[in-house]
Amino acid sequence: PVPGAKNGIVTRAIDNLKKLKPAPLGLADDAALIQAANYEEHLELLKGCDLIIEAIAERMDWKTALYEKIAPFVAPHAIVASNTSGLSITEMSQALPEALKPRFCGIHFFNPPRYMALVELINTPSTGADVLDTLEAFVTSTLGKGVIRAFDTPNFVANRIGIAGMLATMKEVENFGLTYDVVDDLTGKRLGRASSGTFRTADVVGLDTLAHVIKTLQDNFSPANDPFYPGFATPEVLQTLLAMGHLGQKTQTGFYQKVGRDILRFDLASKAY
Repeated sequence: PVPGAKNGIVTRAIDNLKKLKPAPLGLADDAALIQAANYEEHLELLKGCDLIIEAIAERMDWKTALYEKIAPFVAPHAIVASNTSGLSITEMSQALPEALKPRFCGIHFFNPPRYMALVELINTPSTGADVLDTLEAFVTSTLGKGVIRAFDTPNFVANRIGIAGMLATMKEVENFGLTYDVVDDLTGKRLGRASSGTFRTADVVGLDTLAHVIKTLQDNFSPANDPFYPGFATPEVLQTLLAMGHLGQKTQTGFYQKVGRDILRFDLASKAY
C-alpha cells in the first residue's frame, strides 16, 4: 500500500487474509470481494448495508464514539450489531439515537469465525424481538452457525466460562512449571477440543484482546459476588508479553513464534524464544 494511504491498514489486512492459517477464506481469491473503506471517505457506503457489525477493540469509549460517527449513515431498516466478546450491549446502545436502539444488539462470533460454530446473540431492553429472530435465521440458515441467546452480562456465556478456564489453566502452568506446548497437547484434542488447546488459542485470539476480556471480569466482579474472583488476576506471562508488544498471531510473536519451519515457545525467565 501507498505510505500514508487512508486505506493502508485495511488493504494490508485483506492481503493478510490470503496467508493466514487456518485459512479464513474458502477461496483466497475471494479477498477481492471485500471492499476496502475508511471512516473519512466512505461512510456513505453504510447506507447500502442491511447488517453492520462493529468489531473494533474492546474499549467502551472507542465503540460509543464510533456509533455516534456512523449513526447518521445507517439505513432505516438496517441492523447494527457489536461483535464485542463481553462489554455491556445496553451501555453501548446509549450512544445511539432512539430510532436506532430497537435495531441494535450483540452478535459475538468466535475466532477463527469461519471454523467456530458458536455465535452468541445478546439483546438490550430496547432491542426489537424481530431483530434477534431475523439475525438468528440468517446466522443459522445462511452462515450455518449455531446460536445461543445470552443475557447482557459481563463476557456473556462462552467467555465467562472459557476465560475463567484459561486463567485457571495458566495458574496451574505456573504452579507446576509446565511448558506451553505440553499444556496445549493436554488441553487440545485429548479433551475433545480444538488442537490449539490453551496458549495457541490465546495467540490466535490476540493477547491484547484476551487482556481486555480479562479486564471486563476484573472490572465487573468482586470477591463479594464471585467466589472465583482471585483467579481473574492477569497472569505475569501475559503482562510480560503485552509489555514486549508480543500480541500473538497478529505480530507473529506471542506464546509461540514461528521461525522458518520451527515453532519456538516463549520462556518467561529468559524472555526469549
